[in-house]
This record gives sequence, structure tokens and C-alpha cells, in this order.
Amino acid sequence: MAQEQGLKPTMSLMDGTMIVAGSMIGSGIFIVSADMARSVGSGGWLILLWLITGIMTVFAAVSYGELSSMFPKAGGQYVFLKEAYNPLTGFLYGWSFFSVIQTGTIAAVGVAFSKFAGYFIPALTMTDDNIILQIGDWFKLYPAQLVSIALVIFLTWINTRGVKEGKAIQKIFTLVKLFALFGLIVFGFLLAAKGSIWEANWASGLSFSTTSAVVEDGKQVGWNFFTSPASTIIAIGIISSAMVGSIFSSVAWENVTFIASEIKNPQRNVGLSLFLGTLIVTVIYILTNLMYMAVLPVTPAITEGAIPYPNGAIGNSIAFAPEDRVGTAASTAIFGDTGTIVIAILIMISTFGCNNGLILTGARVYYTMAKDKLFLQKAAVLNSNNVPGWALWAQCIWTCILCLSGKYGLLLDYVVFITLLFYILTIVGIFRLRKSRPDAERPYKAFGYPFVPIIYIILASTMALGLLYAKSTTSLAGLVIVLLGVPVYYFSRKKAKQETV
Repeated sequence: MAQEQGLKPTMSLMDGTMIVAGSMIGSGIFIVSADMARSVGSGGWLILLWLITGIMTVFAAVSYGELSSMFPKAGGQYVFLKEAYNPLTGFLYGWSFFSVIQTGTIAAVGVAFSKFAGYFIPALTMTDDNIILQIGDWFKLYPAQLVSIALVIFLTWINTRGVKEGKAIQKIFTLVKLFALFGLIVFGFLLAAKGSIWEANWASGLSFSTTSAVVEDGKQVGWNFFTSPASTIIAIGIISSAMVGSIFSSVAWENVTFIASEIKNPQRNVGLSLFLGTLIVTVIYILTNLMYMAVLPVTPAITEGAIPYPNGAIGNSIAFAPEDRVGTAASTAIFGDTGTIVIAILIMISTFGCNNGLILTGARVYYTMAKDKLFLQKAAVLNSNNVPGWALWAQCIWTCILCLSGKYGLLLDYVVFITLLFYILTIVGIFRLRKSRPDAERPYKAFGYPFVPIIYIILASTMALGLLYAKSTTSLAGLVIVLLGVPVYYFSRKKAKQETV
């Protein structure tokens, strides 16, 4: 009976917007600016990269609005790719989504929750003193990993109870973290902003440098970027590598498309929630980084003749915040010693809500794939609470395995590159569908078509090529993950045909 009833449209525009914003904001905004600042070396470039990321995100989101209005059903991006290209392309997305994109992100965010819980429970810090089990050099088990697994299991269980429970958690935690982030920004500018730091951070303007530049005779020899084709390619590679952090902090907005059939008036509200959610988060992210620049120097003060960035250098700065925890360094500058507690609580709230949104929405992709006989068939069954319970638990089990892997940095690199590829393919799909289905009903058309989608494709393609250059190992590994889905697809199709016969 539950399967016949299908998924019910019970979510409002507000619920959809909270899923977009809540799924995007995890722990990244509190951490990734450190690596970005080390890569580009100036405050102007740091803000520019966040601005470019925001433009790309909003442009992609408003472009997805057209697809969501054409196909207002569960599965979202999987459905878009299947309809724009063929079932294989849709399956490769779903395969990558299950194997690393969604589950890897949930695992990384869960471990981030546990790490910051270590401020209150020292046993959760991932140090050699807290290892529970070690097998050679390839496996280490920490209490933090067990806590992250417990978090994933708990949120999965909550979401098997029904949509009402999941969306309530999402709304509460997203609103709390948005107000908390806004409060941190306001207090930063009011209590800790220093004109001298602000002016010094902007003094270099958009001069491009990197803290990994060559050091000779104790002095830094800067790269001369953008002066030749070769140096421009290097610069694009460095920028693309630096933007991995900001892009990862800005993904998962498309999760709302996975639950389109559960949103009231999806032709209107899915696209609108995509725009509102990404715009809110983009503004918050840029304001947060401006606050960082008002209370912390981009790099530590450098004495004349000294090696500027020695190995292991740390300081009260954005680029060299201890353990890259820029949010903690800024919060300490604002609130003193209690700042670490403030930011730890904020990140725990943020990651808890983020994972709830990811878990809630992800299972709908496997549910739709199973309906197409491209995933385990039990995933196509709704439980008594009218949600895909089996798909939720399948996602949970694989995520828990990834939590044990300890390869979170690699997972994030895979996620960003693969996600970019499928974003590009999906937006190119808008042009394909305009040509192949010109008379199809489009309650909403992509804003600024064709210029906005083209601009996104150019920016995202440039970054993807830059990642292939700067992080070729993980980028190619990401491609391998996608291509491994090809034989799985044909095996699934063959099995489905045999069952029908």
C-alpha cells in the first residue's frame, strides 16, 4: 500500500530553501580559507575566489531551475541527465553519487562533527594517543570515527521515521546556524575589527602570489604569474586547486531537486528554493571571509630577510591558523578564550544540520534509480512512514565504511572534481533539451539563457582543467570511479532483462 501511494508533496518553499542552505553549510567555511590564502597569498584574491565560487553556484542553481520545472520528480540530477542524454549517463551519476559524492560528503562532515566535539571530549581528538585499533600503517581507528558513525546512524533512523521529522530537524538547525553565523559576522566587525589589519590585508590588492613560492638565500622569490602562457597555466592550476575548498563548501545545493516530488508546487518552488538558498549562503560566505580579513591578517608579519613561510609555521593569521581552523582563530579574536567553545558549538550545529539534509535527500536518488531497475530493487520500496527506508539504510552502511577509511582529504578531492563534471554535463543538458524537445512544457526557463549557463560552463570547465593539471592523481582517480560504473550499468541492464523474461 505504501509503495502504491508514493512520495507525498508535504514540503513548502521554506522547507526547500532550508534544505538548500542547510546542506551547503557544513564545516568548510570555518576551515578552507586557510589553504586558499596560502595558495593565492593576498586578501583580494581570497575574496575574489569566494565571489567567483558564489557566482558559479548561483548561476548553476538558477539554470537547474529550468530542468526541475520540466522534471518535477524524485531523483533530480539523475533524472535530468537521463532525460538530456541517455540512461547510462544518468546511471554513471547515480553510481558516483552513491560511491563517493553523497556518501563521501556525509562521512567527511560526520568526522568534522566529531573532531570539533573533541573540544569538549578530549578522547575524540584524532591523535596517536587516542587510537583504539591500528593495523599496520594503513588503518587507524579513532573514537571520533565511531562517533561520526553513530551520528550517521542516528540521523538515518530519524529520517526513516518520516519526512516530517527530517524536515523539522533541517529547518531548526539551518535557522540556528544561519543566525549564529550572522551573529559571528556582526560581533566580528563590532568587537574585533582593526583598521590596521583591514588596510594591510587589502594593501596587496589583487597581486597574485603563493606561500609555496621558491625561497632562495632566506628570501622569497615570487612567481611572476600571468606574464606568459606557461605561467598563466600554472596560475590557473593553483587557483583551481585553491578553489577546491570553496567549491566543496558550496556543493549539495542540488539536493533539493532529489525530493522535487515531495515539494508543493515543485515547478515553481524547487527553482525558487535553489535561487534563494544559494544566494543566502553565498552572501553569508563572502561576509564571513570579509570578517576574517577584518580581525586576522592574511599572513603572519614577516621580518626583513627572514624566510617568510617556514615549514610548520603557524600564527594568528588566516593562512596559518592552527590546524587551518580560521573560524576558531577569528572567534578567539572576538570572544577571547571562550571563542574556541563558541566556534566548536557552531560547527557541531552546522555539521549536524548539514548531514541531516544530505541523508534525507540522497536516498531519493537510489529510490528513483531502483524504480528504473538500475539499483538494488529493495531501494524502490517505501516503508510504512512513506519514505525509502531501505535506501536510507543502504546509504548509511556505505557511509559508515567510508567513515572508517580515514581518507577524507582524498574523498573531498574526488567529490569536487566529479561533482564539477556532472554539473557541467547537466547544464549542457539544458541546451540539448532545448534543441531535442523545443515544445516541452517549461514553467520556468533558465535565467539569462544562454549567457548565464554558458558563463557557468566556461568557469567550471576552466576549473576542472586546472584540477586535472594541479591535482591530476585525484582527478584521474575520480574519472576512474565514474568509468567503473559502465560495466556495472550493463550488468544491471542484462539482469533486468533476464528478470522480465
